[in-house]
Amino acid sequence: MTDLEAKRRSGTAPPQRGGEGGDASAAPFDGTGFIPPRQILQEHIRRPPPRPRQDGEPDPFVVDDGVMRALHFSPYYVQSEMSIDEPYALKLAYTRQMMAFLLFLPRPKQITIVGLGGGSLTKFCYRELPRAAITTVEIDRGVIDCAPFFQIPVEDQRMRIVHADAVDYFAAGAERADVILIDGCDELGIVPAFGQASFYENLHASLRPGGLLVVNLIGPDEVVERHRRLIADTFGGRLIVQDVASEGNCVAFAFNDPWRAPDWIAIEREARKLARRHGLDFAAFARRLQRGYEQQARGRGR
Repeated sequence: MTDLEAKRRSGTAPPQRGGEGGDASAAPFDGTGFIPPRQILQEHIRRPPPRPRQDGEPDPFVVDDGVMRALHFSPYYVQSEMSIDEPYALKLAYTRQMMAFLLFLPRPKQITIVGLGGGSLTKFCYRELPRAAITTVEIDRGVIDCAPFFQIPVEDQRMRIVHADAVDYFAAGAERADVILIDGCDELGIVPAFGQASFYENLHASLRPGGLLVVNLIGPDEVVERHRRLIADTFGGRLIVQDVASEGNCVAFAFNDPWRAPDWIAIEREARKLARRHGLDFAAFARRLQRGYEQQARGRGR
């Protein structure tokens, strides 16, 4: 129930779960975000120090072949992956697209991330945004224990990892953030616990004025559409959804402020500065977001 940086599936389908909102059982998501399995050699397996675990609690482990380092929940399900030569790189397109929030809010002071996984978003934000404080919320203690394998920085005054269920964390009145990044997924897509109006209402309440919510949406079409509607209803339609065609994801950007047409010329100028500063193709992000905004505006009849 953390970030879906990469996933592997064997030929055997993972267990199905009941649909959200009373729907029939959802078939396992089979979008292009899943990548083929590879054989795991015993000598490549790494584990954190043992600790007491409750019955049924996941026992994640790490597979390190000298080139890639992967976080597994089973031999058939890779939760995240990191290149050993480029541990801070955002390897998957959807993680890079999520960073497009910088086009609208280039100097955030507080970023809250849901889903640690291999730490791609946490590490990138920590290194590239040195004036921002970063809080990462992770439900699985075992994932947190694996953090040293993925070169996730040690906690300090700017960065902390909170072991908590994100639903409970935001319901309890979390610290307010400029940006909240939601990347909570399992082998079937976005976790069912997030598919409630109350969850998005609590996220909305946890944003500062001018803040942004960014959500990685992945799973069956009906689940993605349900979450899109929940976000749109919570944020009064102030939403841009961007497809990540190469990976089967959508990334939703929801805006806390009253809706006004983005100044795309100013955003294009900001994109050039951000590209020089952070090494990502922000100009392409801006073009995709503008197309998405204009398509949605036409759909609303504006």
